[in-house]
Amino acid sequence: MSTEVKVPTLGESVTEATIGEWLKKPGEAVALDEPIASLETDKVAVEVPSPVAGVMGQQLVAVGETVNVGATIATVEAGGAAAAPAPAAAAPAKAEAAAPAPAATAAPAADGVDTVTTMSPAVRRLVLEHGVDPTKIQGSGKDGRLTKEDVLAAASNAPAAAPAPAAAPAPAASAAPGRREERVKMTRMRQTIAKRLKSAQDTAAMLTTFNDVDMSAVMATRDKYRESFEKKHGVRLGFMSFFTKAVALAAHDIPAVNARIDGDEIVYHDYLDVSVAVSAPNGLVVPVVRNADSMSFADIEKAIADLGKRAKDGTLTMDDMTGGTFTISNGGVFGGLMSTPIINPPQSAVLGLHRIEDRPVVRNGEIVIRPMMYIAMSYDHRLIDGREAVTFLKTIKEAIEDPTRLLIDL
Repeated sequence: MSTEVKVPTLGESVTEATIGEWLKKPGEAVALDEPIASLETDKVAVEVPSPVAGVMGQQLVAVGETVNVGATIATVEAGGAAAAPAPAAAAPAKAEAAAPAPAATAAPAADGVDTVTTMSPAVRRLVLEHGVDPTKIQGSGKDGRLTKEDVLAAASNAPAAAPAPAAAPAPAASAAPGRREERVKMTRMRQTIAKRLKSAQDTAAMLTTFNDVDMSAVMATRDKYRESFEKKHGVRLGFMSFFTKAVALAAHDIPAVNARIDGDEIVYHDYLDVSVAVSAPNGLVVPVVRNADSMSFADIEKAIADLGKRAKDGTLTMDDMTGGTFTISNGGVFGGLMSTPIINPPQSAVLGLHRIEDRPVVRNGEIVIRPMMYIAMSYDHRLIDGREAVTFLKTIKEAIEDPTRLLIDL
């Protein structure tokens, strides 16, 4: 007896998704509620659980195809493995046409093909770039799947003679050795990011203002209370809580930065929901820390740590990603010195943080070395005036350079 596997409800206003990868092959045993497929929506990856225990049957949709909520994408056969052979033979007929060509040629053995077909496009690209054999790499991801870190680690440990396989996939006899191209379909998330960012540039009158911050006081505070803070609250004291509190302080005085335009109206918020850019397997995502203005330092650090972990594990939900009123993007963790961040619509402003480095500055008429950070705020000039933007950024600078202001609301 076959049980249909349907696309689950994905969240408010989300009606379709893309098949990201199949986590189970036809003929494999499947437990109740065990994930059998991964769907890519506009914001997050969603796993589809098996409605029954049994054997994976037909895969009715190929990787990369778009499906609507409620659509049937596979079947699960009840009982033992006896029902498996027929569905297993039928599945490739439809999937082969849409399967990416590099996946079929990346490894010669049958087991290798199975391994490659469950790799994400980013992992598959790294495998091709570094010429490693994915069948010989122990995956550390969910269900033993390969991650980018696994491939990079394998490449760094490979013998010096390993680059030889790069000559095999040469596109043409006349092409120079090692020159090749690969076409990989953009994930739904990447397509959405591209559309939203371009829309922000086309719609908002975007402008960026800069300042620099002396991080001496915050760094001294962290060093002084690091151990006691972590012992009491079970989380590390980072910079993000300081900047989040500083944003809340500044937004109280300049409410326009925490507002949005809706038609010919301005919507002001008496709360601060901060979208925090964090790294996920498929790129940067911006989950939301809600009511950040009323949270303690420890609560903010715990919330950000939890969101970061779930982003890495791919377990963020649609609710985690919606409803932010202001964004903080910390490019400093990647070594960025300065940037002009793009607004996350329908928000009207975004704060960009960057790396801390020792630079000579003048203090009391003398040149001294201080740990400095450039900060940038991009804003919608339709709503926020230049004076307000500069004042907002200056208030953040003053709060970070004198953290006592965060305690006395000054």
